[in-house]
Amino acid sequence: SARVGSIGDNGMGGWYSYRISKAALNMATKNMSLELKRSGVWCVSLHPGTTDTGLSKPFQKNVKPEKLFTTKFTVSQLLGVVESMDVSHTGSFFAWDGQEIEW
Repeated sequence: SARVGSIGDNGMGGWYSYRISKAALNMATKNMSLELKRSGVWCVSLHPGTTDTGLSKPFQKNVKPEKLFTTKFTVSQLLGVVESMDVSHTGSFFAWDGQEIEW
């Protein structure tokens, strides 16, 4: 997902299609988490931060250098976040640094 999919964290507006698609993904995660928990499966949404990829290239000029992550860093961070979780985290949304993001 992405932080821009958070309704509660939206203080800027804009990016309508992208925000709406990420909010829908977050709803799917929340909904699936309720159903799949019954089978022992848990679901979370993850915000990777701004990662240096082709998708983010057009927007990188507005990103502070310390907030533009390599793919290696992003993968390492997200794996660490997932490895620190348990079933109590199902249905939640987390950033690359492990901080929970409001829906």
